[in-house]
Amino acid sequence: MLYIVATPIGNLKEMTFRAVEILQRVDCIAAEDTRHTAVLLNEYKIAKPLVSYQKFNERASAEKLVALLQEGKDVALVSDAGMPLISDPGSVLLETVIAHGLEYTVVSGPCALVNAVVLSGLPTENFLMVGFLPEKAGARRQLVSQYAELPCTLIFYSPPHNVTDDLAFLYEQLGRRRAAVVREISKLHEDVARGYLGDEWTFTVKGEMVIVVEGAVQKSERLTAQMSIEEHIRYYLANGDDKKTAIKKTAADRKIAKSVVYSAALDLKE
Repeated sequence: MLYIVATPIGNLKEMTFRAVEILQRVDCIAAEDTRHTAVLLNEYKIAKPLVSYQKFNERASAEKLVALLQEGKDVALVSDAGMPLISDPGSVLLETVIAHGLEYTVVSGPCALVNAVVLSGLPTENFLMVGFLPEKAGARRQLVSQYAELPCTLIFYSPPHNVTDDLAFLYEQLGRRRAAVVREISKLHEDVARGYLGDEWTFTVKGEMVIVVEGAVQKSERLTAQMSIEEHIRYYLANGDDKKTAIKKTAADRKIAKSVVYSAALDLKE
């Protein structure tokens, strides 16, 4: 049996009883970073053979692990933090296991995207995990454009050295939207910065970041509740409308006279 085991994303005490039991019982553990996983295993006094399984050796490692499963061995797959396969290695192994008709299951546990969307304070009724943005600009634009008009909350992973650029890019592509940057999830210095894309953000650039962004706004009530008239106008300007159209749309959304919105627009700084 292959066990896909979720591990803590911060606090090591978030291991479940079942996860500890499974890791104690399997014949070997496939880990994204064996040194990182060794720290966790030492915490729970688990001594098992570790096999490297990372994105650079996925195909070769998957074949070796499948061979062990075919011999009747039990194997656990873990990532450095959270649920394997979710923006972490594991998909190649699972595809290979399924192709060979072997058994597998998931051992539930922490996942950064779930914590982040709850901590963000943004709507949780519908959300979509986008993951890490591609490095190439064209691929980044193509990816984000697929989700730009969806009304669900969007979740992006971002390494600390990219987070400022990622926020700027998302503002360019999505316009002014509510957003949150969540970092150090479940650790001592867990922090949530909230604001709007396009704002000047203030947070400590350390640890893995999760950027949570409001979905495409489709209800005027939501805009009215969250934005001043000036912010409302800027929302449409950021999404490509000219000033006249932005004023018209803002007046319609807020059900007020265009003259009132026009007066507010006169005070806008270009």
